[in-house]
Amino acid sequence: MKIVLDLLYLSALAAISPLVFYRMIRHNRYRAGWSDRFGKISRRNPRKKCIWIHAVSVGEVNATRTVVRELRDRFGDFEIVISTTTDTGFARATDVFGDDLVVFYFPLDFSWTMRRAFENIRPSLCLLMELEVWPNFVRIAQRLHVPVAVINGRISNRSFSRYRMVKPFVEKMFGRLSLILAQTDEYASRFTELGAVDDKVIVTGSLKYDTAEVTDNVEGADALAVQLNIGNETLWVAGGTGNNEEKMLVDVYRKLLQCDGFDEVRLAIVPRKPERFDEVAEIIKQAGFDVIRYSRFKGKTPAARTDSRTVILGDTMGDMRKFYSLATIVFVGRSLVPMGGSDMIESAALGKCTVFGPYTSNFTQTVDALLAGEGAIEVQNEGELLRSLQKCLSQPDFAHTIAQNGREIIKNNQGATAKSVDRIAELLRNRP
Repeated sequence: MKIVLDLLYLSALAAISPLVFYRMIRHNRYRAGWSDRFGKISRRNPRKKCIWIHAVSVGEVNATRTVVRELRDRFGDFEIVISTTTDTGFARATDVFGDDLVVFYFPLDFSWTMRRAFENIRPSLCLLMELEVWPNFVRIAQRLHVPVAVINGRISNRSFSRYRMVKPFVEKMFGRLSLILAQTDEYASRFTELGAVDDKVIVTGSLKYDTAEVTDNVEGADALAVQLNIGNETLWVAGGTGNNEEKMLVDVYRKLLQCDGFDEVRLAIVPRKPERFDEVAEIIKQAGFDVIRYSRFKGKTPAARTDSRTVILGDTMGDMRKFYSLATIVFVGRSLVPMGGSDMIESAALGKCTVFGPYTSNFTQTVDALLAGEGAIEVQNEGELLRSLQKCLSQPDFAHTIAQNGREIIKNNQGATAKSVDRIAELLRNRP
């Protein structure tokens, strides 16, 4: 079976290689970490026992922070290593953990690369953030008696439908998992339907509530305001935006400026993916607005004073929370288009009036909680977004109530880290 799987992987790699090379040249992606991807990974303390945590991209890396802190407190005799898949995830993991932990790219799931990776890392336990289960990875771990646990587990609607189409293939893979700590009852039932052992699936809640910092001040936000010359004007921040969405947002912004009383509102757009920064800058210009790019002024001489005809583009990594902290109202992106939504927990935790569109399948539980507690506003289209902006900006008491409700909901849902690490500790104690 492993030979067949390796041949399938080779065929898939050959099929996507033109796209990979294109992105290497055009977007400067996939250029680093190829030795990691082929299993050549070194640890700092190879004599120590090891916990291997895998977090695909930025969101999963952020969700590991409280778990890593708790694991280091409880298991100081273990070395912890972090793998990621994407370039942005690697950059974020390096920024958060690079001074203390080994960070590397997740190996390709060929049988020989995974075998080499396990020989080099020699983990005592593997933790997979959210999902990211690979057949050779779990097969080799099981052969070596290394338990594999999914933490903060979730299966989106799209992933679930895809897995169900190949259920005979994935059942064995999911059945090899030692523990699944799911965010919700719904996600837990999806794991068991796909082959996970029922008594190994436990609901612990979402780690993202724990990693969301409930605060009124974000370090570096004041400097950002100075560098972009943002004064006391009303700021609308659209964060984590996706393809085809920015065009809608600038159109809504144009209509907002044409309404009485809103001509001084500023718009800042922070796209989710860095390779789209240039594209979004061009979208803003084509809509008839000037654009000021934060990357041109970060850590440098402040920008000249601009007005509402100039849209701010947050084209740097790791600064979205700073933009959110300066906002009067936040629109959470990838939700006006069918992309599953971006993380609205950070905005709500910062006490901001949070708005998002109808496409939020990546955060179903959070959306349900926020809407049930009147801690956020859901809009169905551009027209509703415009009307919600007008209401929130013209009725500050209403917006403040939404913001405070949202913050309380985030606080009330915290606690998944302790529950998760308790279960992980049991798994380590019971390891063969």
